[in-house]
Amino acid sequence: MTKQATRFDFTNRAIKALPAAAPDTKGDEYTDKCCAGLKVSVGLTGRKVFWYRYTTMASKKRAIRIGDVGGIDVAEARQTVAKYRAIVDRGGDPQDARDRVRAMPTFEEFVESQYFPYAVAVKRSYKDDVSRYKNHLKAKFGRSRLVAITKRDIEQHHADVASKQSPATANRHLALLSAILRKALEWNVIDVNPCTGVKQFKENNCRQAFLSMEQIGAYMLALDADENKVAVGALKLGLLTGARRGEVLAAKHADINLSQGIWLLPMTKNGRSRHVSLSAEAKALISSMPRHPESPWLFPGYLDPMKPAHNITKTHKRALLAAKLPISTRIHDLRHTNASVMASSGVISLMTIQKNLGHSTPDMSLRYAHLADKTLHEASSLVGSAVTDAVTAARAKLKDAEEKNAELEAVA
Repeated sequence: MTKQATRFDFTNRAIKALPAAAPDTKGDEYTDKCCAGLKVSVGLTGRKVFWYRYTTMASKKRAIRIGDVGGIDVAEARQTVAKYRAIVDRGGDPQDARDRVRAMPTFEEFVESQYFPYAVAVKRSYKDDVSRYKNHLKAKFGRSRLVAITKRDIEQHHADVASKQSPATANRHLALLSAILRKALEWNVIDVNPCTGVKQFKENNCRQAFLSMEQIGAYMLALDADENKVAVGALKLGLLTGARRGEVLAAKHADINLSQGIWLLPMTKNGRSRHVSLSAEAKALISSMPRHPESPWLFPGYLDPMKPAHNITKTHKRALLAAKLPISTRIHDLRHTNASVMASSGVISLMTIQKNLGHSTPDMSLRYAHLADKTLHEASSLVGSAVTDAVTAARAKLKDAEEKNAELEAVA
């Protein structure tokens, strides 16, 4: 039996006729005489694969798989080799892109080893990022290599979250994904941010929930009966001042000046410090809070007083149930309640509400405008009266002028 030559002019018919490799070998390889570097490997099962073997400018011997025989014919394999050889002749390596993909970290690897260390150092809200990633994004994108995540993948996830939760929640997912992939782009891990061009959904879920005066009374009485006095104090201070939950729990004795009735917030959500004016009721509440001799916190933790309290939700829920209030009422709604009371008074301007709540722009405070109808009506009446007075004065002036003209004409 004549042994098959390992180097010959490749044709589809000749390659199809190549026998399977002998059982005692690792496989056979054949070389195309007409196309330098083009090879065909034949396995023990008879599977045949086109390869291109080459040497880089750095004298590194490499091989790149072209494809299975049958799926690719000889002509296509030679065309592919010609493209690869041109890259090598220019000093490149056809496998650079493939190597980069293989070395590309997965979404999970990049986020946990690179993005989170960065976020911890520069973002105050990094804990929100960690929670959103662990609860949602890791399961969806964790095993995907960054380069494999497409704009379509991002849009699909964005839409899925919006359909199951809310447009606002979906937009928070999109914002985090965009931040992560933007850093990957800045750090030359990927070439394109697939979030670019993905539009946020219009958010129309700004809640304006707040307690009525009757509900406020019932809620406060329910808090008085609760055993967790630290959580009770934090909830009451939030209602009395309109401060955010995080701001209340981060309150330190050193930041409070009871004699002046001022509470300093060194760092707020907006990244700036601000002062909160304390009412007599707020000052009395703060004075009544038991003070741990070593803890700096106004509301120290139960297990570790050297850390601030962090879980006041259970106390809030118990108070809602005891007061027979909607269980869906959030702690953040106490902040809305504070603003609604001010707005409903009819004597406090929206600008004052903005400053009191620490809103960076008037937009957030405008949600309480409908509660300030009394003030608005009074302002509208003032304008109307002023216009009427101006018209009356103008008519009187015109009448005087006409009478004078009439007198002059009579004399003439």
